[in-house]
Amino acid sequence: MSSSPRPFFSMAGFRHGARASLPAFPGFIMFAVAFGTAASQKGLSFAEAVGLSAFVYAGASQMVGLEIWQKVWTPTTILTIMTVTAVVNSRMILLGATLQPWLRNEPLARSALNLFLITEAGWLIGTRYYNEGGRDVGVLLGAGVILWVVWLIATIVGFFAGALVPEPKTFGLDLVMPIFFSVMLVPLWKGARPALPWLVAGIVSFITHALLPGYGYIVAGALAGVIAGMLIE
Repeated sequence: MSSSPRPFFSMAGFRHGARASLPAFPGFIMFAVAFGTAASQKGLSFAEAVGLSAFVYAGASQMVGLEIWQKVWTPTTILTIMTVTAVVNSRMILLGATLQPWLRNEPLARSALNLFLITEAGWLIGTRYYNEGGRDVGVLLGAGVILWVVWLIATIVGFFAGALVPEPKTFGLDLVMPIFFSVMLVPLWKGARPALPWLVAGIVSFITHALLPGYGYIVAGALAGVIAGMLIE
């Protein structure tokens, strides 16, 4: 019985990963444009908006960060945004763990870059390729790099588009993100049982928001949803 081939890196794989990520472009562009617009309307500078997209690089966390964003920062608000971002992004721990067999012999710098650039879309492209027998780590990196570049460009477009609209509520732009998230949730429906963690998270968030000031309801809801999902499974 022959062992599976060892992972390797090539520029051909990098180009293959970049091409494989093309179907994810519409979703990335829409979300990043919405973030850029929201950041502009929130009063962030161009550098702050692009910096969030470049270094946080997580749509849900960036949107949550906008809700907490303050003109004057205090240690409490800094700790809050760090905690919320960590909780929302905790799913990346599991995605990174599944890539360990593929990346364990990679140079540390390239592994770190791959893990920084990983998204659900890039992870799906990479793991599907890996499960089909592919071992070229360039595929994962190619998908990650091109999606990151698209994310930055779309953020810039959204930022300047948002700056042109003086009052977003006049045009209903304040409803863009609630509608977007609602539409994104529809394909995730797989029956009542898998939806129970969502329900638990929503109820806990609502109750926490009603009882406690601040943004603790985000953390409480996320943790409640995770725990509920673990218990149900």
